[in-house]
Amino acid sequence: MAKKRIEFMDTSFRDGFQSVFGARVATKDFLPALEAAVEAGMQYFEAGGGARFQSLFFYCNESAFDMMDAFRETVGADADLQTLARGINVVALSQQPRDMIDLHAKMFKKHGITTIRNFDALNDLRNLKYSAERITAHGLHHQIVITMMDLPPGCEGAHDAEYYLNTLRNILDSDVPYDSICFKDASGTANPRKVHDTIKGARKMVPEGTILHLHTHDTAGASVSQYMGAIEGGIDRIDLAMSPVSGGTGQPDILTMWHALKGTDYTLDIDPDKIIKTEEIFADCFEDYFFPPESRMVSPLIPFSPMPGGALTANTMMMRDTGTLHLFQDVIKEMSEVVRLGGFGASVTPVSQFYFQQAYLNVTLGKWKKINPQYGNMVLGYFGRTPVEPDPEIVKLASEQLDKPPYKDDPLELLEPGIPKAAELLKNNNLPETDENLFIVSSCEEKGIDFLLGKGKNSIRKKSQQAEKETPAAAKTAAPTLSRPIAPVSGTRDYSITVDGRVYQVQVSSGGTVAAAPVSESVSIPPPAASATSVTEIPAPTPGNIVRVEVSVGANIVKDQTILVMEAMKMESEVKSPQPGVVQAIHVQAGDTVQTGDILLSLGE
Repeated sequence: MAKKRIEFMDTSFRDGFQSVFGARVATKDFLPALEAAVEAGMQYFEAGGGARFQSLFFYCNESAFDMMDAFRETVGADADLQTLARGINVVALSQQPRDMIDLHAKMFKKHGITTIRNFDALNDLRNLKYSAERITAHGLHHQIVITMMDLPPGCEGAHDAEYYLNTLRNILDSDVPYDSICFKDASGTANPRKVHDTIKGARKMVPEGTILHLHTHDTAGASVSQYMGAIEGGIDRIDLAMSPVSGGTGQPDILTMWHALKGTDYTLDIDPDKIIKTEEIFADCFEDYFFPPESRMVSPLIPFSPMPGGALTANTMMMRDTGTLHLFQDVIKEMSEVVRLGGFGASVTPVSQFYFQQAYLNVTLGKWKKINPQYGNMVLGYFGRTPVEPDPEIVKLASEQLDKPPYKDDPLELLEPGIPKAAELLKNNNLPETDENLFIVSSCEEKGIDFLLGKGKNSIRKKSQQAEKETPAAAKTAAPTLSRPIAPVSGTRDYSITVDGRVYQVQVSSGGTVAAAPVSESVSIPPPAASATSVTEIPAPTPGNIVRVEVSVGANIVKDQTILVMEAMKMESEVKSPQPGVVQAIHVQAGDTVQTGDILLSLGE
């Protein structure tokens, strides 16, 4: 008897990059591996979308549209290229209005994409309807998604087979257009039996010939078992990747799944020798890339705090940047409660980021001292209906802190047209008004403008670059810093010195103690205050990066005035003055990384 062929999509060049490198991969670095994959017989690739849209502008200083063009040119005209979209968010973290949702489908079609996988983390069909219509209208294959995960222990009311099949029934009974159906487990936590029962039930419900697809990650170590359960339940397609971006936070390896199917009635129908050769070329392409150790690991704690593989390394990359990686395990542990009280939205972008950001704030500021605006908007209903009602106390807290009431209607109705606003931003920055630029500005906001103005930054982590930073020459030019600059005291002398073009405020006490702290090059060092008690030092409330300073030395400011903006874990937050006063000194500048308690600004009476 002939074996049933299980089709697969190669996710190496999109989800693989996101899950291992936080999506920070330059196009030129992966094209040789892509060429080898085509020669090995592959014709179905995940080629962009999701975090691989914004990340190219944010971290790689290149256009995602250029990347998609190069991808299509490399694979030829016949390959199926698929991207990932987040329903009402499309490829942004923020919700997008109707005109931008339409422009998304139009631009991705223009730049060589043939299929768009479209999901909503809340499984709210309202968030998928309009994007589904526009994807279909522009001639693309629309793969509609049901998002999955396992809940932390003790939680119930959603994310069981009955819930998924009810969600599927809602899709089938609606007028939302689709061409195939995907069940997406971004955290890899859905237990294999539940996966089997869901796929088996779905196969009985859908019209004959409907393609069913399953996506998962190996973060919890259950991915192959999930796929085996799905195959036995009647799945048609699965997602697989190639080493060195397979396993761990990514998808199972093609060769691993081929091996698992030995002796069964199923096959992947591949030439393993060609896959081995392709993986060797792939590894050579990324020899210089930094592989976060957590991306190669299986975590037994993920089912308790479902963190998507695609978001895990992006978050740890940012925690490395802000010097807070030591807090990662505490944040992951805190996520369990954040998920438990938040309404059970599936832990997939952007909701997974809301969970992680809120857990991060709970760890760094104290439990529920500050509600992350995005998490707050979710529990209040501004992103749609959560699978179950969020905890009433958290809803009340969010409403009070964000100063807005709960919302029950369609989130799309709240959004104003995006093209006029994007066009104005382009005009104000003397940039051409093309469809691509309009979409870049709308989805990437200020960082999109920076890229178009030639101010983009390359933050790809490579071993050779790290080695350059650690050379003795670099060490010689390093300036001393203090996390908490010492206030002037009797006998203390203040100096201003410049090292490598950067200004530092240096204080030398009568006892010989030296303290130094960086200040903005554009400001002069004020004379020391008459007494230490007349100066108020404003510390950083959390770890993060300084985005911009909004006051200057000598400025008179009022209580609660914004003095600067910080960013941590993709969250921008304003730091406000606790009192009125005159700015005596600014100890940071845009681009600096600070820790909790580091002095940002000195304020005098």
